[in-house]
Amino acid sequence: MDNNLAVVYLSVLVGLLTFAVVSVFRQLFKTRKRESALSRLRNKLSKDTGTAQEYYELGCIYSEKKVFAQAIPLFQKALKQAEVEGEESIAPIYNGLGYAYFAQEQYDLAIRQYKEALKLKPDYVVALNNLGHSYERKKLNTQALQMYEEALKFAPNNSTAKRRAESLRRLVSA
Repeated sequence: MDNNLAVVYLSVLVGLLTFAVVSVFRQLFKTRKRESALSRLRNKLSKDTGTAQEYYELGCIYSEKKVFAQAIPLFQKALKQAEVEGEESIAPIYNGLGYAYFAQEQYDLAIRQYKEALKLKPDYVVALNNLGHSYERKKLNTQALQMYEEALKFAPNNSTAKRRAESLRRLVSA
């Protein structure tokens, strides 16, 4: 019996260690991939003008790294370059710019960017959620609830919108 218990403990320990090692390596590869993309894009964009997609990708990387002050000008360059290129799907760029402003607690600017994204793509659920969150931060609960309900029209299983709308319904009706 004691031998079986030791085998169980050892098996659990090996399982936990395997899980930890796999998790560390996944994070390491993810970070390495992001840093490689950062370096490649920075080098390319320092030498010549990039595409809207390249500026957008670099802005996203800076946003992931929480360096929003550097992400904002890149998203703005992406928008300008998208105009030059005649790019039509620029709603994600506006959403990324809005997110960067939101993270710096510049909610009015964030709201403006999310609204621009929604003008271009009214069923953009991520922008609807983000706009709702911005309204919440400004204590505009009725508008926030409207945005979450709009998001639920397009994505009925959206867990974020469901949870926030339910919470806001209680708050608004109280």
